[in-house]
Amino acid sequence: MFIDKERARNHKWRIRERTLFLTAAVGGSIGVYCGMFLARHKTKHLSFLFGIPFIILIQIVILYFNHYYNVIPLNFDL
Repeated sequence: MFIDKERARNHKWRIRERTLFLTAAVGGSIGVYCGMFLARHKTKHLSFLFGIPFIILIQIVILYFNHYYNVIPLNFDL
């Protein structure tokens, strides 16, 4: 978000919104959400204002079900 905001200020090539959403979907949702408000970037876009928290909610639900039903075995033993 900080990089895209800086590029917007300087009228340079921007990061696609699809890329920002993809970053959030693959695990960076908390960072994207915090970056939105820290950089004051994309906070007026309803797709980001509601979409990023929705992605966070979906990730929490996935983690919850995975914890109790072990759908995706996560074994970090070395």
